[in-house]
Amino acid sequence: MTTYQRPKGTADILPGTSELWQYVEANARKVFDEYRYREIRTPIFESSDVFSRTSGETSDVVSKEMYVFKDKGDRMMALRPEGTAGVVRAYIENKLYGPEFAKPYKVYYMGPMFRYERPQSGRQRQFHQIGVEAFGSNSPALDAETIALGRDLLNSLGAKSLKIVINSLGDPESRVAFHKALVDYLTPFKDELSDDSKIRLEKNPLRILDSKDRHDQEIVKNAPSILDYLTPSAAEHFAKVKELLEALDIPYVVDSTMVRGLDYYNHTIFEVMSDDPAFGGGFTTILAGGRYNGLAEELGGPQTPGVGFAMGVERLMLLLEGKEVQQQLSTYIVAIGADAQVAALKLAAKIRHQGFTVDMDFMDRKPKGQFKSANRENAELVITIGDQELENGTVQIKNMASGKQLEIKQTDVNDDYAAVRKQLLAD
Repeated sequence: MTTYQRPKGTADILPGTSELWQYVEANARKVFDEYRYREIRTPIFESSDVFSRTSGETSDVVSKEMYVFKDKGDRMMALRPEGTAGVVRAYIENKLYGPEFAKPYKVYYMGPMFRYERPQSGRQRQFHQIGVEAFGSNSPALDAETIALGRDLLNSLGAKSLKIVINSLGDPESRVAFHKALVDYLTPFKDELSDDSKIRLEKNPLRILDSKDRHDQEIVKNAPSILDYLTPSAAEHFAKVKELLEALDIPYVVDSTMVRGLDYYNHTIFEVMSDDPAFGGGFTTILAGGRYNGLAEELGGPQTPGVGFAMGVERLMLLLEGKEVQQQLSTYIVAIGADAQVAALKLAAKIRHQGFTVDMDFMDRKPKGQFKSANRENAELVITIGDQELENGTVQIKNMASGKQLEIKQTDVNDDYAAVRKQLLAD
């Protein structure tokens, strides 16, 4: 018989691990709420143009990694390789730029993304991101706040050894001047560049700065710095971001060679890295983003400045490996006999309706086996129902930590289980 396995580059997130994912998501929601971000959920697939127009035809994401397919209407679709483009499309399509909406318009998202690349530790073909986007403000203060939000998010999850790296890609004028200087520098090295970078030299030379080819990296070491080509207004914007980060006591490093893997970024870009031993040595990026003024216009929307970031959840999980998220079981019901099982089912429903977690035996175990299950599930209280309890209209309730046990009327459990629990858990 054929056996089936999950597709290469994907993972099954099983109980025992999924609780840690829930812990991460719950922490993220709490931090985002503190910064007044609200959740947005967009489709897992979009028209492929949404990504090719925004991420750039020469980016690795579009040219090599994007999962594309034709649907039954012969439309070219793509599984989303990143979150920002779909959120921008939703922002425009739903006219969230209207005067009735607060500015900046702040949203966050969580979910799977898809890129066809070589699977490795912390990087899968189906991977997950948690990200934020803020639309409508060009203020450098929003750049600084977005970086602060990223730092607070990682701190809330216990990430250590963090390093924040920033750069500016400037405004369109800055990019034009830098483009010429970069082409002038790289052209004499054209024959030495990797095949990908030869193409990029013609179409988008800035992408060469992000090349993974070692010889390309040696060549660009002495390339001109974009910071030397910033217009006065772009330089002022970047200077203000740095000033605000210092005011917030957020240490940072400026790396003038840093670019992002997607073409839509401009002005402030940043990465938050960690050299935690979980990554096997060296700094690894966990969270990254920046400003993307002009992206909304690329998708047919009005002029809308924007800034955001995305965090790779799988990489974060490497940092949290070994962490246990305790899930406390409020009550386990031990039923002795067939009649008691009926009563136990009814009692479990009553207790759950009062907001408490309940489990019971469905494997016809003997009482000793049921108590073992209660211990294994770390139950706070165990309720025992047998023939005698059914006859008396009572239950036996035991505090598993202290050993304290009381006989309680079933009606009291049905009517106010919180009061019963308080009585059992009291010193």
